[in-house]
Amino acid sequence: MINATTLFIIGLFLLIASAVLVGELFTHIGQAPLVGQLLVGVLLGPTLLGPALGLASVTPEFSGLETLATFFILLIAGLSISPQQLRSTGVPSALLGMAMFFIPFAGGAGLVRLLYPTWGGYEDLFVSLTISITALPVLGVMLQEFGLLETPFGVFLLNASVVNELCAVTVFATLLEMSTSGVPGWIAAGTAVGSVLLFLGTVLAVYFLLRFLVSRPATWNRLKEGFRRTWNSREASFALLIVAALGSALYSQYLGLTFVVGAFYAGFLITPEVTGKTAHRSITTVLDTVGWGFFIPLFFVLVGYDTNFRSLGFSTATLVAFAGLVAYAVVSKFIVGSGISLALGRTPNESFLSGFLVTSRGAVASAMAVILLSAGVFNTTVFTIVAGVTLITTIIAPIGARPFVRTVLSSWHRDRQEKEAPAEEKPVYPIPAARSRSRPRLPEPPR
Repeated sequence: MINATTLFIIGLFLLIASAVLVGELFTHIGQAPLVGQLLVGVLLGPTLLGPALGLASVTPEFSGLETLATFFILLIAGLSISPQQLRSTGVPSALLGMAMFFIPFAGGAGLVRLLYPTWGGYEDLFVSLTISITALPVLGVMLQEFGLLETPFGVFLLNASVVNELCAVTVFATLLEMSTSGVPGWIAAGTAVGSVLLFLGTVLAVYFLLRFLVSRPATWNRLKEGFRRTWNSREASFALLIVAALGSALYSQYLGLTFVVGAFYAGFLITPEVTGKTAHRSITTVLDTVGWGFFIPLFFVLVGYDTNFRSLGFSTATLVAFAGLVAYAVVSKFIVGSGISLALGRTPNESFLSGFLVTSRGAVASAMAVILLSAGVFNTTVFTIVAGVTLITTIIAPIGARPFVRTVLSSWHRDRQEKEAPAEEKPVYPIPAARSRSRPRLPEPPR
């Protein structure tokens, strides 16, 4: 008889192997790996093969792994953002980032209430929030695949996505505290805002302390050198990062803001200036290897596995409501992204490309949905709707963006060549060198 440990290892092997292989397959057809990984989970879950295979729900062991994966995803997302990058974000990028979140969020809450009138108020807000987040990692991957990552346009769009993600995480923390506190509305709102302000105040205090220390290189370098001489453990910097991130997660959890908020902002504070470029490169390399090689594929398979499209009922009304929500998720992001880009002086092709690229969802929205499902704010049906919107919008984003990529790249290369081309040289007429300082002999007149 196969024991529980063997069954767990078999299940883990099947999930990771299928996630990695199918995710790689989808990269070859121009899609993000998470699309294939989500579909693997849907295939093995209760929507399709789950009942035939006797798989009813995620086991406690995999539920723990899902929580750990959620922690790592938010930590990696925070590490991809630096305070320096946020400070260097221009006003246009910041305006686009805030508009990309708040406009779809405000309009989406009303639409969700119209499409799903039986839901509660917080369900409306959370669903609207999760479909208003632009996936920073997915956006970065698409920009890299299209060759736009190093262009001014790519930097502009990534900075806007950074602002979008910061706004979403902070609003999520506030709403979660309000929805789970169990006190009257205005008291819950005051408590939530107070908790968020206290947490962000602590983050700012730590940030300014680190900035103060870094601004004194002699003292800071002496502290780092003392750490290197004292700590003999292998990968001590990475271990201390995990300890700091877990401490931040516990602090945010204690304030009622959920651990993912603490993990996100802990990664945000770990910068090359604080740790040193070599140590930061080592930390991010280890996290990227562990995260993208194990936790992220497993996370998306489990998200797909938690998704049960059978719970939607497949009635005409249900399908129409779901289609309306997907259409809003795409159209709202496209209109805001392209419209504001046009208003900021971007070309039409760049603006339309922006509109499609920012429609992609990803890890952060899915991680929030997992937290809400485990907290009882979402049921399986609501979770499935959010996962379905994430899946479809992530498929649509690169397909819609691809027709505009060539034009934008050509324009960028042309502008760069014009800037790098040497200025037109003025004609230089040769002047014969004087052989001596004596007055030159004039030609003899003709005889």
